[in-house]
Amino acid sequence: MHDATLAPPITFFHTLSMPCPYIEGRMERRIVCDLSSRRGRHAHDTLARGGFRRTQHLAYRPACLGCTACVPVRVRVGDFVWSKGHRRIARANADLTAEWVPNEATREQFAVFRRYQEHRHSDGEMAGMDFADYASMIERSPIDTRVLEYRNPDGSLRAAILVDVQDDGLSAVYSFFEPGDERRALGRYMVLDLIRQAVSVGKPYVYLGYWIQECRKMSYKTQYRPIEGLTENGWATLCSAGEQGGALARKVEV
Repeated sequence: MHDATLAPPITFFHTLSMPCPYIEGRMERRIVCDLSSRRGRHAHDTLARGGFRRTQHLAYRPACLGCTACVPVRVRVGDFVWSKGHRRIARANADLTAEWVPNEATREQFAVFRRYQEHRHSDGEMAGMDFADYASMIERSPIDTRVLEYRNPDGSLRAAILVDVQDDGLSAVYSFFEPGDERRALGRYMVLDLIRQAVSVGKPYVYLGYWIQECRKMSYKTQYRPIEGLTENGWATLCSAGEQGGALARKVEV
């Protein structure tokens, strides 16, 4: 029997600085490690609690010089309060069927992914991904990773979210959906459903990656409360269910 403690130690390294994709005029640098080894797979959940995210076989965390704008956030699902807006979104998608499937890329998924990129992120790095690139994103994971698919009543695929299953929660890695029906608010709906899924399996948190105050694309993350952020003193409630949107920004600045 092999003991994980005998595996080679994890090596961390910095990426080269490059323009930040979220805040104009700033430079981005990350600290990265390879999760492929036994030790890496074993350490993933600990790294996630320390603010790391996963992409394929790598775990990373921003390590930008002079900038701490990226705040790791997670929803405390046991105390989550459904607002009227949340319930309205849930009703708008009540006709969809959710099913967990293995993290195996399909042509059907890729077709929806392509339409989503063309409609929402045509100028982004992912817009040029081919099926092989997409398959690597979905399948190349050394940990427990799954896809939650949402299908229309006729069985066609409407949306999907790639999810890492951690010991203390579910981590939303990437989601995409058929464009064209803003009433459904499918991106927000999948987070709401992931919160319900976490409750149903007894997981205390849903991890939502990084929140950046200056980035409007990430503002939706503050709608799921109570939300916790990783601060210098550990995880702390940044915004409770009863607070207004500005409260989160004020607490992070402190």
